[in-house]
Order: sequence, then structure tokens, then C-alpha cells
Amino acid sequence: MNYFSSDFKLGILGGGQLGKMLLFDTRKFDIQTYVLDPSDEAPSKIACNKFFKGDLMDYETVYNFGKQVDVLTFEIELVNLEALTQLEKEGVKVYPSPKTLKGIQNKGIQKDFYIKNNIPTAAYLRFDNHHHLQKSIGNNEITIPFVWKCSEFGYDGNGVKVIRHISDLDDLPNVECIAETMVPFKNELAVIVCRNSSGEIKTYPVVEMEFHPEANQVEYVICPARIDEKIAEKARAIALNVSEKFNHVGLLAVEMFQTNEDEILVNEVAPRPHNSGHYSIEASYTSQFENHLRAILDLPLGNTDSKVAGVMVNLVGAEGFSGDVIYENIETILGWNGVTPHIYGKKQTRPFRKMGHVTIVNEDMSEARKIAEQVKNTIKVISE
Repeated sequence: MNYFSSDFKLGILGGGQLGKMLLFDTRKFDIQTYVLDPSDEAPSKIACNKFFKGDLMDYETVYNFGKQVDVLTFEIELVNLEALTQLEKEGVKVYPSPKTLKGIQNKGIQKDFYIKNNIPTAAYLRFDNHHHLQKSIGNNEITIPFVWKCSEFGYDGNGVKVIRHISDLDDLPNVECIAETMVPFKNELAVIVCRNSSGEIKTYPVVEMEFHPEANQVEYVICPARIDEKIAEKARAIALNVSEKFNHVGLLAVEMFQTNEDEILVNEVAPRPHNSGHYSIEASYTSQFENHLRAILDLPLGNTDSKVAGVMVNLVGAEGFSGDVIYENIETILGWNGVTPHIYGKKQTRPFRKMGHVTIVNEDMSEARKIAEQVKNTIKVISE
């Protein structure tokens, strides 16, 4: 099939920042793109050929959108599975497949998948609702502290809470959830795996993630991770195994813990471009977004190696500010060598909302990390 400068149409479910960054590469290759998103102000709207407003969880909306394209992908997991399954039956290529997405969309099902396939992960229990969880605690079937996660609809730290005291249960929603044993760990790591439908597969280097202590969001992504090479090899091998078991096409971001005993435990996965791979736009030979595109079109995968050390800083809305966004001191960081800001196009800020990111590249990792700290302390995402 001729994808370039032709009648071929690629559909993207979700029009957020991930879609916007993916569209940079579709524009580079002159690939026609259709985007579906529930918001009139979706960041991807300015970069696609045709934009459609609609509910990603509505069967008819997703089905009718998908019938207009040749290949369908997504930048968010919260999409209607039944519509994707029917579209696939009718000949639309859907990547990653509905079968892959079904095993990932619900975190309880995802954890069961790891156990079934002998993939190392933290111990957990599944619960139908809040009452079921409280009853289990009362029966001493699970002990505090533990990590609570809603099974569906969680994102960017939402739907995750560390339960340290019985009173921490008070504000939890009455939803299906899992309770996960707290794992003492040294590092939170991630490996992005890309795979095309012909079976060609590559991994990006292991990255290290530093989290904001309150928001439970990634604050810095560091590539390569500052870990022993044997640990890095183990992490990449486990990520490849996870990819093989899910049999995905496209990108799979595998988030992991490195325990105090240097074991690698899989935390969770995302079948799409991921925050932990944003550094690759500047630091890698082939960005995660270009490789996702190559994979779903069954083209040869690009080189996943890094050209230079990279650190990514997430730009999130400052506490105490909501409304029309202002990026304070962005002119200052634009004057620094190796510093590239990406502004996602969200007009409204609120505390901890992801509004952009900044990549710092340098031949010296310690210098890149130092500049990243300066960036974090300089630019502020506030409101008028």
C-alpha cells in the first residue's frame, strides 16, 4: 500500500498531546490523518487533515469514525472495545489490536495476565467495589500499607493512592479496584518496545523515572537510566517477554520497579506512545512517535539508540493556579543550549495538569540532569 502522498487514511482515536506529537511525523511523511476527540479544543486539531468531535466510549461514534479510515490507532486506552472489534472483523486494520487492548484496559485483568504468563509483578488482590475492599481489610486478608488503584479510567496519577492509615480509605470512590502490596524499590524504570506486524521488534534504552511526591506524576525521565548494565539487560529482556505475550503491534511502554534486591517487577503497561519516551524526540535517532507510525504501517523500524543523553522535565500546572495558561520564564530557558520545550496546546491550566514538557540533551548525563533541575526551577505554568 502507498501510504505517502496518497488516498491512504490513518485514523487516531484521541486528540491529546500524544496525538499531536504523532501528527508531527505523519505531516513529515505526508500521510492523511483523521482524528476523533470529545473536545473542540483538542491539541491535535491543528495538525490533522480532518477532525471529528465525539465520545471515544460510544460504539456508534467510534464505529462510524473507523469506517472512514484504512488503519486505526489510538493515543488513549479509554476507547470502545466493541467498536474496534467489529471494525477489525470488517477489514479495518486496528493497531494495537482490540485483543491486546482488552488485556490492558482493566488493571485487574492486566495483573491477572502477568500471573498467568509468569511475568514478575507485585502481589495484589482484586475487589468489585469499596465495600468488598473494606470487608477484606476487616478480615485481615490484606494489611495496611498498600497501594490502591482503580481498575479502569485512571491516568497521570489519578486513580492511584497509597493507603497508609485506615482513614485514607474514606475518600476512595466506590469502584472496581486492586490493592497491591507495597514494594520496597530503588528505582522506577521503563522500557518502550516497538513491534511491527511482520514481527520486527526493538527496545529503547531503559529510562529512569523520578516522581513528584504529592501528585504521583513523573517529574523527570532520565535516559539512559543510571543503573548497572546487567539490570538494564534484565529489564529489556522482561519488556520483550511482556511484548511477546501481549502480541502487540505498535508501541508498548512497560513500567517497572527495580527492588532493593535488584529484581525487576512489572508495574503496568501502556499500548501507545508514552510519557517515558518523550525524550526520544530530541535524544534518539528515531523518536517513539515515528516508530509507532512505522510499526502500525508495517514499515522497517528505525534505530532506537540514543544519540546523546537526555532528560525530560514534565511541565504541569502550578498549585494554586487555574484558568488561561501563561508559561512564565519560557524565554529564559529558550536561551539555554540543548533545551527544547514542547507546549501541548491546552489553553486552560489547573494544578498538576500536564501542559507540556522540556527535553534537555547533553553528552554529559550529570550536566543534563543539572540543567533539568534549573529548568524545573525556572519555568512556571501559571494562569492570568
